[in-house]
Amino acid sequence: MKKQNRGSNLSSYKLLILAFTLLIVFTSITGCAKKEAPVAKTPTIKVAVAGPMAFVHGDHKWKGAVLAAEEINAAGGVRVGDEKRLIELVKVDTNELLSVPDAASAIERAITVDKVDVIVGGFRSEAVLAMQDVAMDHKILHLGVGAITHDLTDKVVSNYDRYKYYFRTVPFKAGDVITTSFLLLQEAAAVVREELGIPVPKVAILVEKVLGFDPVAAAAPQAIPTMGMEVVGTVWRPSQTATDVTAELTAIRESGAHIIYSILSGPVGIVYARQWEEMQIPAVSIGINVEAQAGGFWQSTGGKGNYETTLSFLSRVAVTEKTIPFYDKFLATYKEAPLYLAGSYDTIYMLAEAIERAGSLDSDALVVEMEKTDYIGTSGRFVFDERHDPKWGPQFQAGLGVQWIDGKQVVFWPFGWQGVKHEGAVRYTIPPWVVKHWKQ
Repeated sequence: MKKQNRGSNLSSYKLLILAFTLLIVFTSITGCAKKEAPVAKTPTIKVAVAGPMAFVHGDHKWKGAVLAAEEINAAGGVRVGDEKRLIELVKVDTNELLSVPDAASAIERAITVDKVDVIVGGFRSEAVLAMQDVAMDHKILHLGVGAITHDLTDKVVSNYDRYKYYFRTVPFKAGDVITTSFLLLQEAAAVVREELGIPVPKVAILVEKVLGFDPVAAAAPQAIPTMGMEVVGTVWRPSQTATDVTAELTAIRESGAHIIYSILSGPVGIVYARQWEEMQIPAVSIGINVEAQAGGFWQSTGGKGNYETTLSFLSRVAVTEKTIPFYDKFLATYKEAPLYLAGSYDTIYMLAEAIERAGSLDSDALVVEMEKTDYIGTSGRFVFDERHDPKWGPQFQAGLGVQWIDGKQVVFWPFGWQGVKHEGAVRYTIPPWVVKHWKQ
């Protein structure tokens, strides 16, 4: 009986080994079969869309790029030589409003890990300078959307071979932004003189403390007196992420200012506009407030941003035949109006055209074709100068002056500047509490 049991156990053991061996062989065979017949993947054009995605500045950049990519892909994609390829967007959160090192690391990962072909984006000038160098190290085309500092395109002139891969697409450079903001200031000052009877308006200067706005802070105190106005107080420089500016606004009220020339790009713009109205500061606010460009500004301020103004690049006026269709589509898709960073939409289209002309994704070939760009976009005509900056002026791009009135954006500039006046533009409106203060 014992021998018979041992034989039975041995047989069972051999059967288990045989079954296990067959399972291994079967798995190996099927695994080999899978390797021998891989699923083909259609090549794409990988575009990194880079920005602070937790903030509206990155969010709108992504949304504008998505609309462009969807339209291009629906039309069949982009011809690269003999084949058509679809655009594949890669969202890259740079966290640049809070950390410059994070931005550079994010771009490095996009290039080395995600294997992107092109980079679109960057917002904060200090961060974009770091991002730019990473892209140049890898000879990757970098189309800037957001940063205005001259340093970025000065390098294209001073060291072309290294920095030729960088183009600023949206907006135009700091010098042109300053010029346009001064035109808005002069428009408001003319209304102040006429309606309030103040021949020499006093101007307080409030400029966000970021690298891109340092030229404004330096130029404004010297330039404003040449426009027939008087500068009062110091140049106030709040942080771009400040959560309270009552100290600055209180000092401005005590200075006797009739006008606040304000230049703000970060979340502080929401705080400033809300507190300016809540405190009933008796000075008109004119200049740049990037947060006020977005349709969500009214909700973000709790309806307390009435009469705030900003230089903008997108509003519901027909700057070109493409402006209103894009504006309406963005609004219908995302339930909010676009700010200028949604100009990534035009950037993707310019890139697609350059790729088709080059017939290649080679960065050097793309540089040559980007330099030939002559494109009518949503904010005007794009032509690049020798610095790889978009040209500024009435025949190219000049921006818009926009004022919030009762929950709606109203265009007040250009209002006849160099013969340009957009349909629907109206004259600048002084806030009623300012009128009351100076006329009582």
